[in-house]
Amino acid sequence: MALTENDPKPTGMQTVEIDGVNYNLNTDTKEASVVNPQRSFLNVDYSGDITIPASIMYSDVNYKVTSIDGYAFGGCSGLASIDIPDNVKTIGPNAFQNCSGLTSVSIPNSVTNIEPGVFEGCSGLISVTIPNNVTAIGANAFRDCTSLTSVTIPNGVTSIGENAFAGCSGLTSITIPSSLTSI
Repeated sequence: MALTENDPKPTGMQTVEIDGVNYNLNTDTKEASVVNPQRSFLNVDYSGDITIPASIMYSDVNYKVTSIDGYAFGGCSGLASIDIPDNVKTIGPNAFQNCSGLTSVSIPNSVTNIEPGVFEGCSGLISVTIPNNVTAIGANAFRDCTSLTSVTIPNGVTSIGENAFAGCSGLTSITIPSSLTSI
């Protein structure tokens, strides 16, 4: 949906759809979050290749995209790939849960924690790049990613949550750093 300058300016937090992606806009900070407005696996069905832009324009105001909220893409089995910009700092819990068509993802360096269940049930996920800035991998983060064959956990990761890689039946290699203090 293309928006024009005649559209009303948002006040506070407002959910808008731009180019088929839903965002919450914060008019105070001029930041945007990718969201699933229904917070349900049943109401949003993204498919194909999605590129999250570094910023979006709404009513002549530029908003920097800084997060992907929990369940934003959850259950979108037709989602094949996602391009996440470097200024995204947070990817919320279960953001990509059960996106069975997702085959690879590169998490930007700006992300420091991989939240619980982020990629849980992404059975088509073959490869994932975990950036060096990550310090924690949450519970169930990659649970049931049955096509995942190898993972390198970078130095700096100090904790891996419960069942983070449970059910990853294709996993044959995992590199664990010396910085790890709790599993």
